[in-house]
Amino acid sequence: MTSKLPDDIRTPAYVLDVAALKRNLATATRVKREAGVKVLLATKAWAMPAAFPLMQDVLDGTTASGEYEARMGREEFGREVHVYAPAYAPGEVARLTEIADHIYANSPEQAVHVRDVVQGSGRAGIEIGARINPGYSNATLGGALYDPCAPNSRFGTTVAEIDRLPWDDIDIFHVHALCESLADGTVGLIEHVARNFAPYLKRVKAVNFGGGHFMNKPGYDVDKLIATLRAFRSEFDLEVYLEPGAGLVVDTGYLVSTVIGIHRNEKEIAILDASASTHMPDVLEVPYTPPVLDAEKPGVLPHSYILGGKTCMTGDIIGEYSFAEPLVPGSRVVFGDMMQYSFVKNTTFNGTPLPDIAMLHEDGRYEVVRTFGYDEFRRRLG
Repeated sequence: MTSKLPDDIRTPAYVLDVAALKRNLATATRVKREAGVKVLLATKAWAMPAAFPLMQDVLDGTTASGEYEARMGREEFGREVHVYAPAYAPGEVARLTEIADHIYANSPEQAVHVRDVVQGSGRAGIEIGARINPGYSNATLGGALYDPCAPNSRFGTTVAEIDRLPWDDIDIFHVHALCESLADGTVGLIEHVARNFAPYLKRVKAVNFGGGHFMNKPGYDVDKLIATLRAFRSEFDLEVYLEPGAGLVVDTGYLVSTVIGIHRNEKEIAILDASASTHMPDVLEVPYTPPVLDAEKPGVLPHSYILGGKTCMTGDIIGEYSFAEPLVPGSRVVFGDMMQYSFVKNTTFNGTPLPDIAMLHEDGRYEVVRTFGYDEFRRRLG
């Protein structure tokens, strides 16, 4: 984490650290170059169009979870657009044929539907993918909640159904079985697919190993990833895609907040203008406790506080931390690793204001790229 943030930031605010993002993109550049693969940005995890120009020369495109994300990828990023959903709404695939370059189907029935619509669209060059449930998972976060291959998962055609897919019309074999996985998870998935699905791999043009590759997390063995990808490509001579989201933006930004009140109920409770419920929902869903600049676990430093949001939700608690100095109204609290699955999941519950979206440039310049007010709350309520 950094202490170079300006002192006069209006809070709450999400702040992208441009220098940190460029460091992460250098990893993607190396993987692409040395392994000979393509890397996509999973916009479900992070989408800041103002920062897309920093990524366009590095990444090969975007991957979407539906029509709106696909449209954003086409209009704002402008390279390859891949889209997958567990099912498509009426008319959605037809609209996607005007936007996407690669459309993935979740089941044999969906694959037939996608094929028929694509073939009838008159647009050449659209590739059809089939998402497979490989029966392998290395989701290191959140248990079954974040495990794409958990029992009764909605995601991917199972081995029992795989031969019902229209393989003569399938271009891309797609699996997504990871979540915040280090290299052993990625390698395990690649080797599992090579070992168990070789006959199907020989019928397609490309394989997409999905997301969850936490390639910029400390401890990730990038050399091992590259070696495994090269071995796979050598064996099958296929184009290979990776579609990390969090793995590209881990540790690249902050949520800056301000203490607006101190409450006492057996323990000291600092109430912030930032909220777990509305601004960092993964804190409650996973759950996890984000790092805080200049703070430690409770009891380590002299002054311990529970940090909570200002909503009426009882469980709007971010965590418990200790600080060297007492917190008072006006104290700034900076949460780290706040790019992934943050503002893409925000709500305005209770009319809680949405944070500014900003960028900290390499020269120290602080740029607010989007602000939100009452109108953003009101327009969503009909």
